[in-house]
Amino acid sequence: MSENRLSFSELETILIAFSTLISETTTEEEVAWALAKNCISKLGFEDCVIYYVDNQVLIQKAAYGPKNPKDYEIYDPIAIAIGSGISGHAAQSGMVEIVADTSKDARYIQDDSPRMSEIAVPIQTGNKIMGVIDCEHSSKGFFTEQHGQILSAIAAIAAIKIDSIRKREENKIKENELIAAQKEMLALQSRALRAQMNPHFVFNSLNAIQHFITTNDKINALKYLSLFSKLIRYYLLNLEAEFVDLNSELTMLEWYLQLQKLRYEDRFNYTFEKKINQNKNNNPSIPALVLPMLLENAVEQAVSDDSKIEILSVRIEVQTEQVAFEVQFNKKKVLYQEVDYRDKIPAWENQVELLNKLKPYKIEKSIEMTSSNNANGVRINVVLPIQ
Repeated sequence: MSENRLSFSELETILIAFSTLISETTTEEEVAWALAKNCISKLGFEDCVIYYVDNQVLIQKAAYGPKNPKDYEIYDPIAIAIGSGISGHAAQSGMVEIVADTSKDARYIQDDSPRMSEIAVPIQTGNKIMGVIDCEHSSKGFFTEQHGQILSAIAAIAAIKIDSIRKREENKIKENELIAAQKEMLALQSRALRAQMNPHFVFNSLNAIQHFITTNDKINALKYLSLFSKLIRYYLLNLEAEFVDLNSELTMLEWYLQLQKLRYEDRFNYTFEKKINQNKNNNPSIPALVLPMLLENAVEQAVSDDSKIEILSVRIEVQTEQVAFEVQFNKKKVLYQEVDYRDKIPAWENQVELLNKLKPYKIEKSIEMTSSNNANGVRINVVLPIQ
């Protein structure tokens, strides 16, 4: 074994130099290359390869010596499974591996050319193995316990830096995702308002009011105007809300159905059934934007082909942690698709998917085609969480 031990001052100088070099790096790749180059120059090794763990495999990220005749380029890189080879065993056990004679160790994996001794030191923080510093030498017994100790100290410094870089990148990704989610939510709110205030709906509402006035039906004109103004005010007040008061939302849905009944007269009728179980939250809230668009879409589907329908049924069951919402209607012909004027407005199903993507709402939905008494129909079910 080599007895070329370093003095305390030499060790201190080397560790300070490594710490300074690694502290100046900004990426994992820079850390790997700083380790590889300086293991050669400051410790007098012949060959050094830095591996990082990726899906239970050690991937060569940097090398200095014959493996890289050019800076920042590895010639013919290899991958080693965790538990395979000397470096793979170090990654598996988290312990330093020192092999004095590789010709007598069956684990030895030859890379570019055979060498007689090898040392493998895991790069780890806590119990998490991030990679391995692997060095080889042409002489037998070159690596000592002191080499293992100093490489372990260097690996610990590198692990702290790598962990810091990864956390910074994770935070950056989360920050970008949050910004993207906020933009998507604003876009969703804007689309929802356009859907609820679409020109077709507003125009027909004003036409209906005009019709009642010109036919001297003042009672229905006032009813329609009152309901229409309440809906507009509700939409505007809750435009930017992430959650809405459940009781207010249900009241708004009843306003909407009353308004549509006035508008379509004998072509449209509905039932509105509410079942409220005991709930410890006296003022529950649900995710905004879902139910208004769902119900509006269902009503437009129910009357889209000008045929007289039997009834549109709405059932709401308020449970302890969720609200179950069901809409069902029958008609002679069912084509469950958006009507023409909504071509550029996303369906409520897409809205649910986006809300589930932005936050863990876990909103459940289902759409069934039904058939009874020679009539086709649609049943829509949505389950919303209570906040």
